[in-house]
Amino acid sequence: MTPSDKQDNLDLLQGSLDMLVLRVLELQPMHGWGISQRIQQRSRDVLRVTQGSLYPALHRLERQGWIAHEWATSENNRRAKYYRLTDSGRRRLASESESWQRLVNAVARVMEPV
Repeated sequence: MTPSDKQDNLDLLQGSLDMLVLRVLELQPMHGWGISQRIQQRSRDVLRVTQGSLYPALHRLERQGWIAHEWATSENNRRAKYYRLTDSGRRRLASESESWQRLVNAVARVMEPV
């Protein structure tokens, strides 16, 4: 995952991509390119997910049982793997979301002016 603006050097915490993929798939099944585009859109072009980051993450999430795939025809009439969130993935997303919110709140408190 890289910031769209080379001047912006965002170092995302390990596991952040997994959480973002799970969140995107919460809404509907998607193919890989659609997942990367949704993350880019939802981040207002701040985050761009490269294939070199996305597909290993998808394989890892699938091995862990948090997502599953099925083959279908894409909007441009090509055969594509569509990934969907599993029940286990929904539980994992809920847990990760809670942890993420605690982290965001803690960082915000530290960043407040003294």
